[in-house]
Amino acid sequence: MNERHSRTERRNRTERRNRRVWSVCYGSFNPRRRSGSRRAGDMRFHSLDWYSAHLLAVSIGISLLSMADAFLTLALLNSGADEINPIMAALLHRGITAFTVFKMATTGVCVVALVVLSRYRFMRLIRVEIVMYLVLGTYLSLIGYELWLLKRPLEVIGVL
Repeated sequence: MNERHSRTERRNRTERRNRRVWSVCYGSFNPRRRSGSRRAGDMRFHSLDWYSAHLLAVSIGISLLSMADAFLTLALLNSGADEINPIMAALLHRGITAFTVFKMATTGVCVVALVVLSRYRFMRLIRVEIVMYLVLGTYLSLIGYELWLLKRPLEVIGVL
């Protein structure tokens, strides 16, 4: 008999992959992967267990500004403005709930995708992490523009 087969089996017979809930809880508090690859030059996709704290702040900022954008859009529409995005206009015809749920869901999914891909480069030029900051800045500009529109009389800006 082969020497390898004559040894006693030392592996634990309990299948660790069957403990999904425990694994998620344990992995949340004890992350192992803090960097994308194990070897320099390895460019394949690697998901991480641990992300930088500033990404949480940017993600929360984008989400809050998206909520503010939805609120200000509804306020502008109530003042007589028109929605120029055809998808959002169609959702507004279905109701405010459909509009807000779709807006928050798409923003949430996109923010999570940006965080997961934050260590990669967009079009091999700019890190996705920087793209998140650009999205945050764009939302800030949009909120400023919407506040400016709400302060000006609607007759002056050509809505009425």
